[in-house]
Amino acid sequence: MLRYSLRRLIIGIGMLVALSMLIFLLLRLTPGDPIDAYIDPNLPMSPSDLADLRRRLGLDQPLPVQYLGWLQQALTGNLGYSIKRLDQPVLGLVLSRIGPTVLLMGTALAFAIVLGIACGVIGAVRRNSIADLSLSVVALAGISSPAFLSALIGLYIFSVRLHWMPSGGMLTPGEEFSVSDLLHHLILPAALLSVAQAALIMRYMRASLLEVLNQDYVRTARAKGVREFWVISKHALRNALLPIVTLIGSTIGLAIGGAIFIESVFNWPGMGLLLVDAVQTRDYPVIMGATLVIGTCVIVVNLLTDITYAVVDPRIKVG
Repeated sequence: MLRYSLRRLIIGIGMLVALSMLIFLLLRLTPGDPIDAYIDPNLPMSPSDLADLRRRLGLDQPLPVQYLGWLQQALTGNLGYSIKRLDQPVLGLVLSRIGPTVLLMGTALAFAIVLGIACGVIGAVRRNSIADLSLSVVALAGISSPAFLSALIGLYIFSVRLHWMPSGGMLTPGEEFSVSDLLHHLILPAALLSVAQAALIMRYMRASLLEVLNQDYVRTARAKGVREFWVISKHALRNALLPIVTLIGSTIGLAIGGAIFIESVFNWPGMGLLLVDAVQTRDYPVIMGATLVIGTCVIVVNLLTDITYAVVDPRIKVG
């Protein structure tokens, strides 16, 4: 198990380095000059001042040298300073936004797991029934709908038309903090964020359970007179859940992508909204820092998923 974990850890570190190199290169290839983000349009600068500023920022160096310098600082925990936020440390900005994003994604993941597994079991047990076909159509629609479309439709229906949920924010402005107020703001964005994940889990759960139900040990249990409820819950469901462990980990990236749109639509003060604001204002240090932290979270989750799957499934060789 230790060798397996170390091997996966090394692969994850390599992926993280490759991700940082890719983002660094893409930011340098975007139209415009990075020095423009540091210039106040109301304060013209002479060519010599621009050259001096470029030298102080290290932008006169070749790209590999710039990247290695940034990476060296990042390894010490220094992700630079925000350009548009009065030189605030990027690490502090990112850490202040992680909590709301984790709360949103964690709630959405809980919704997706419960709803996806329950619907998948119903679809497999009642195969080809009206309930199965209806759930399959809903799951297909959920997978096919982009996050921003689901967010806008949900916002229009539940906030604008029905007035059941708040239209944005994490808390009601001007009111004291309360758990009920937080949940009132959380339910709608979390439910909309969970749509695609729940649909994927439902489809995989249905297929996995159908495969398990055709195994010999399940037919033997039925032949012994075991009630169908216990056949499903005790014998079939446990083994059918094994592929779902990997799927849940792989959908974290999907959830992060969806969270960027959800947080933007609902003005949720998380990592997604921070990243969108940084892109709009060309705040390069924040873009790099937020992307690095998000990538690290995805890789760590996938690493933990692989290790968990190896623990719960003894058929996997971890030597």
